[in-house]
Amino acid sequence: MFAIMKSLQGQLLIAAPSLIDPNFFRTVILLVQHGEEGALGLVLNRATGTTIREAWQQVSQSLCLREDVLHHGGPCEGPLMVVHTLEGVPGNEVSPGLFFCTQREDVEQVIGSGEGESRFFIGYAGWTAGQLEGELATGSWIALPPTNEHLFTDDIHLWENTTRQATRTAAYPNIKPSLLPRDPKMN
Repeated sequence: MFAIMKSLQGQLLIAAPSLIDPNFFRTVILLVQHGEEGALGLVLNRATGTTIREAWQQVSQSLCLREDVLHHGGPCEGPLMVVHTLEGVPGNEVSPGLFFCTQREDVEQVIGSGEGESRFFIGYAGWTAGQLEGELATGSWIALPPTNEHLFTDDIHLWENTTRQATRTAAYPNIKPSLLPRDPKMN
Protein backbone atom coordinates (compact mmCIF):
# COMPACT_ATOMS: atom_id res chain seq x y z
CA MET A 1 0.00 0.00 0.00
CA PHE A 2 1.24 3.48 -0.82
CA ALA A 3 1.62 6.13 1.86
CA ILE A 4 -0.74 9.07 1.59
CA MET A 5 1.17 12.03 0.23
CA LYS A 6 0.54 15.70 0.72
CA SER A 7 -2.90 16.52 -0.63
CA LEU A 8 -3.01 17.45 -4.28
CA GLN A 9 -6.45 19.03 -3.94
CA GLY A 10 -6.69 22.01 -6.26
CA GLN A 11 -3.92 20.69 -8.55
CA LEU A 12 -4.13 19.48 -12.13
CA LEU A 13 -3.40 15.87 -12.99
CA ILE A 14 -2.08 15.51 -16.51
CA ALA A 15 -2.24 12.05 -18.04
CA ALA A 16 1.26 10.87 -18.91
CA PRO A 17 1.75 10.06 -22.60
CA SER A 18 2.11 6.39 -21.60
CA LEU A 19 -1.36 6.32 -19.96
CA ILE A 20 -3.48 4.59 -22.60
CA ASP A 21 -6.63 3.87 -20.58
CA PRO A 22 -9.35 5.24 -22.92
CA ASN A 23 -11.11 6.88 -19.95
CA PHE A 24 -8.06 9.04 -19.28
CA PHE A 25 -6.02 9.12 -22.50
CA ARG A 26 -4.69 12.69 -22.91
CA THR A 27 -6.87 14.11 -20.14
CA VAL A 28 -6.28 17.00 -17.79
CA ILE A 29 -8.08 16.61 -14.47
CA LEU A 30 -8.72 19.11 -11.69
CA LEU A 31 -8.53 17.36 -8.31
CA VAL A 32 -11.38 18.81 -6.25
CA GLN A 33 -10.87 16.42 -3.32
CA HIS A 34 -7.84 14.42 -2.18
CA GLY A 35 -7.32 12.86 1.23
CA GLU A 36 -6.91 9.62 3.12
CA GLU A 37 -10.24 8.27 1.82
CA GLY A 38 -9.30 8.78 -1.83
CA ALA A 39 -9.63 11.44 -4.50
CA LEU A 40 -12.22 12.98 -6.79
CA GLY A 41 -11.37 14.85 -9.97
CA LEU A 42 -13.05 16.40 -12.99
CA VAL A 43 -11.79 16.06 -16.56
CA LEU A 44 -11.36 19.56 -17.98
CA ASN A 45 -10.82 18.71 -21.62
CA ARG A 46 -13.81 16.57 -22.62
CA ALA A 47 -16.56 18.94 -23.74
CA THR A 48 -19.94 17.40 -24.61
CA GLY A 49 -20.97 19.89 -27.28
CA THR A 50 -24.07 20.75 -25.22
CA THR A 51 -24.39 23.96 -23.22
CA ILE A 52 -25.52 23.98 -19.62
CA ARG A 53 -28.50 26.10 -20.74
CA GLU A 54 -29.65 23.38 -23.19
CA ALA A 55 -29.28 20.67 -20.56
CA TRP A 56 -30.85 22.77 -17.77
CA GLN A 57 -33.98 23.49 -19.81
CA GLN A 58 -34.64 19.73 -19.92
CA VAL A 59 -34.55 19.30 -16.12
CA SER A 60 -35.61 22.60 -14.58
CA GLN A 61 -37.87 25.59 -15.01
CA SER A 62 -35.49 27.92 -13.12
CA LEU A 63 -33.61 30.67 -14.92
CA CYS A 64 -30.25 29.80 -16.50
CA LEU A 65 -27.92 32.70 -17.25
CA ARG A 66 -24.99 30.51 -18.31
CA GLU A 67 -23.89 29.44 -21.78
CA ASP A 68 -20.96 27.33 -20.55
CA VAL A 69 -20.32 24.04 -22.31
CA LEU A 70 -21.14 20.93 -20.28
CA HIS A 71 -18.14 18.59 -19.80
CA HIS A 72 -17.71 14.85 -19.24
CA GLY A 73 -16.05 14.93 -15.83
CA GLY A 74 -15.01 11.29 -15.92
CA PRO A 75 -16.20 7.70 -16.21
CA CYS A 76 -18.06 7.55 -12.85
CA GLU A 77 -21.71 8.60 -12.80
CA GLY A 78 -22.73 11.41 -10.51
CA PRO A 79 -24.90 14.49 -10.19
CA LEU A 80 -24.42 17.72 -12.11
CA MET A 81 -21.30 19.32 -10.64
CA VAL A 82 -19.81 22.78 -10.96
CA VAL A 83 -16.48 24.42 -10.26
CA HIS A 84 -16.83 28.18 -9.87
CA THR A 85 -15.44 31.40 -8.45
CA LEU A 86 -18.62 32.72 -6.77
CA GLU A 87 -17.95 33.44 -3.11
CA GLY A 88 -20.99 32.95 -0.92
CA VAL A 89 -22.33 29.91 -2.78
CA PRO A 90 -22.15 26.91 -0.42
CA GLY A 91 -19.83 24.08 -1.34
CA ASN A 92 -16.24 23.00 -0.85
CA GLU A 93 -13.37 25.41 -1.33
CA VAL A 94 -10.94 23.56 -3.60
CA SER A 95 -8.29 26.27 -3.38
CA PRO A 96 -8.46 29.96 -2.47
CA GLY A 97 -11.30 31.50 -4.50
CA LEU A 98 -12.19 28.25 -6.30
CA PHE A 99 -15.26 26.31 -5.20
CA PHE A 100 -16.91 22.96 -6.02
CA CYS A 101 -20.56 22.08 -5.47
CA THR A 102 -23.00 19.30 -6.29
CA GLN A 103 -26.13 20.18 -4.28
CA ARG A 104 -28.99 21.20 -6.56
CA GLU A 105 -29.69 24.45 -4.67
CA ASP A 106 -26.04 25.47 -4.91
CA VAL A 107 -25.79 24.57 -8.60
CA GLU A 108 -28.99 26.58 -9.21
CA GLN A 109 -27.36 29.62 -7.58
CA VAL A 110 -24.41 29.40 -9.99
CA ILE A 111 -26.67 28.76 -13.00
CA GLY A 112 -28.86 31.72 -12.06
CA SER A 113 -25.90 34.07 -11.72
CA GLY A 114 -24.12 35.66 -14.62
CA GLU A 115 -21.20 36.50 -12.33
CA GLY A 116 -17.81 34.83 -11.97
CA GLU A 117 -16.27 31.93 -13.82
CA SER A 118 -17.79 28.44 -13.91
CA ARG A 119 -17.42 25.02 -15.48
CA PHE A 120 -20.13 22.32 -15.37
CA PHE A 121 -19.62 18.54 -15.36
CA ILE A 122 -21.53 15.31 -15.63
CA GLY A 123 -19.59 12.37 -14.25
CA TYR A 124 -16.30 12.39 -12.36
CA ALA A 125 -13.02 10.53 -11.93
CA GLY A 126 -12.60 8.76 -8.59
CA TRP A 127 -9.81 6.96 -6.78
CA THR A 128 -10.02 4.84 -3.64
CA ALA A 129 -7.61 5.30 -0.71
CA GLY A 130 -4.02 4.95 -1.96
CA GLN A 131 -5.01 4.29 -5.59
CA LEU A 132 -4.01 7.71 -6.92
CA GLU A 133 -0.74 7.60 -4.97
CA GLY A 134 0.05 4.28 -6.67
CA GLU A 135 -0.70 5.70 -10.10
CA LEU A 136 1.47 8.75 -9.39
CA ALA A 137 4.31 6.48 -8.24
CA THR A 138 4.19 4.58 -11.55
CA GLY A 139 4.31 7.81 -13.55
CA SER A 140 0.76 7.67 -14.91
CA TRP A 141 0.06 11.28 -13.89
CA ILE A 142 1.95 14.55 -13.71
CA ALA A 143 0.78 17.16 -11.17
CA LEU A 144 0.76 20.87 -12.00
CA PRO A 145 -0.73 23.94 -10.29
CA PRO A 146 -3.60 25.33 -12.39
CA THR A 147 -4.21 28.80 -13.75
CA ASN A 148 -7.64 30.32 -14.47
CA GLU A 149 -6.89 29.80 -18.15
CA HIS A 150 -6.50 26.05 -17.54
CA LEU A 151 -9.73 25.90 -15.55
CA PHE A 152 -12.11 28.14 -17.45
CA THR A 153 -10.98 28.29 -21.09
CA ASP A 154 -12.00 25.58 -23.52
CA ASP A 155 -8.66 24.81 -25.13
CA ILE A 156 -8.53 21.88 -27.54
CA HIS A 157 -4.78 21.76 -26.91
CA LEU A 158 -5.02 21.76 -23.09
CA TRP A 159 -3.31 18.37 -22.71
CA GLU A 160 -0.42 19.29 -25.03
CA ASN A 161 0.05 22.72 -23.45
CA THR A 162 -0.05 21.51 -19.84
CA THR A 163 2.23 18.56 -20.62
CA ARG A 164 4.75 20.95 -22.15
CA GLN A 165 4.41 23.31 -19.18
CA ALA A 166 4.84 20.51 -16.61
CA THR A 167 7.88 19.15 -18.46
CA ARG A 168 9.54 22.58 -18.53
CA THR A 169 8.79 23.09 -14.82
CA ALA A 170 10.35 19.71 -13.94
CA ALA A 171 13.37 20.14 -16.22
CA TYR A 172 14.11 23.71 -15.18
CA PRO A 173 12.91 24.10 -11.57
CA ASN A 174 14.76 27.38 -11.01
CA ILE A 175 13.84 29.03 -14.30
CA LYS A 176 10.50 30.64 -14.99
CA PRO A 177 8.88 28.82 -17.96
CA SER A 178 7.74 32.18 -19.34
CA LEU A 179 11.43 33.10 -19.82
CA LEU A 180 12.22 30.02 -21.92
CA PRO A 181 12.07 30.63 -25.67
CA ARG A 182 9.68 28.46 -27.68
CA ASP A 183 12.48 27.89 -30.19
CA PRO A 184 15.59 26.41 -28.46
CA LYS A 185 17.80 27.87 -31.22
CA MET A 186 17.00 31.30 -29.72
CA ASN A 187 19.12 30.56 -26.59
